[in-house]
Amino acid sequence: MVIIRPRLVDYFNIPITQEEVDFAIPFLDEDIPLYLDPFLLWKSPALQDNALHLSLVNSFNHLGYLRIKGNISEASDTLINISECSEVGLGTGKSKRGLKISQRTASEILDLFNAVPAIKLSGFSHFEEIQLYVNNISKDRVSDIACNFLKSFMIDFTQDECKKYNIPMQMFTEIEVYNNKTHRLEKEDINLPFNPENESPIILVPKRWLRYTPWINYDEYFDKGYIKAGEENNFEKIQVLDYNRKNYDVVSAYISAKERCQSDCKNDPLFKQIPITSAKKSLSGILKLPTGKENNADKKFEDYCTRLISSLLYPHLDFAQAQSRIESGTQIRDLIFYNNCSFPLLEDLYKNYDCRQIVFEMKNVQEVSREHINQVNRYLSEQFGRFGIILTRNPLKKSIYKNTIDLWSGQRKCILCITDEDLKLMVDVYETKQRDPMEIINKKYVEFIRSCPS
Repeated sequence: MVIIRPRLVDYFNIPITQEEVDFAIPFLDEDIPLYLDPFLLWKSPALQDNALHLSLVNSFNHLGYLRIKGNISEASDTLINISECSEVGLGTGKSKRGLKISQRTASEILDLFNAVPAIKLSGFSHFEEIQLYVNNISKDRVSDIACNFLKSFMIDFTQDECKKYNIPMQMFTEIEVYNNKTHRLEKEDINLPFNPENESPIILVPKRWLRYTPWINYDEYFDKGYIKAGEENNFEKIQVLDYNRKNYDVVSAYISAKERCQSDCKNDPLFKQIPITSAKKSLSGILKLPTGKENNADKKFEDYCTRLISSLLYPHLDFAQAQSRIESGTQIRDLIFYNNCSFPLLEDLYKNYDCRQIVFEMKNVQEVSREHINQVNRYLSEQFGRFGIILTRNPLKKSIYKNTIDLWSGQRKCILCITDEDLKLMVDVYETKQRDPMEIINKKYVEFIRSCPS
């Protein structure tokens, strides 16, 4: 069975949700769209995180110490080698392999320890500041450098989490790990989880450290720090970086302001549910839509359903993606979810219908036809288990409902229909929190099975 947007735990049939684990579940064929933000360790209430941040900053400042003492080659080689950390798979790349920084960029970073008197005297307190002084350094580089400096801790964290959830590991030789005592990269033989598609090592990252954008970042500095101080808004980035190197007090004021509002700095989840008001607006939008395609009603229906269903069913179903496919000359939009088996119904679907992922097909039609049922039936045969859901406007006609019963009787396939009325119920329980929206789908399933011949 082909898995859409496969994750590590899906490949090994480990039924856990993103909500319940302390790490970001890695994808096998793409990066996690988040970055490690060192500021989260600095402001953390956990002393362990604070100590790790101190170690991280001291390690980075040691590169400056080497530069000032004339060991430029050693400092540059180390910085280049820690500028990419492919094992963690963070970022927005479609490939988990990135490029290291150039010798020129490494030199520009190290030169800050000579060019900026305050940095030469005391070093960095937040090494993310390098984004404000050096071109071609952004959140992905900050994240990778931090990951490499923290790799020893993250390896221990990874091994503990793998043992807890029975994630397979294998031995990898000559993994480069930064030694905080010797301040050198050393090669070690380490047990790590692996990508089964290419046998590459994987290191898990605590999700409490992850953000979409670092708390200290160039774009915000330019908007809130630089423009007010320099009273210019038409400079090229290179000019801004040069200004910063000559006006450390402006950067320092920005950093101090970020420290003062540290309570607003929180980690970003991989998925965030929409609030109740947004859920109600999405439902209202669906109910007001006419059926059919006029004025893009079908596209609007799909957009509303994507926002609404992905939130209503979280955390039991982690949203994989929305995808389009072409069948019989018609474009069909699906919602794909990972089946984490975290609800009794989901466990049954996995055991009885081989359903590792759940597909929702969206149909903004007045009546679901036999051909619509057949489309879903063919799709389940090709790719998913033997269970699927149609999101549509009205209940199935008796003849069409009988068609779904016949499919169950002949092929043990289950196709449910979720209507406007069902969505109303799901939003109601989402608001009251007295029940789980998954219970509405469970009710539909129980009703369906009772209709089937014993």
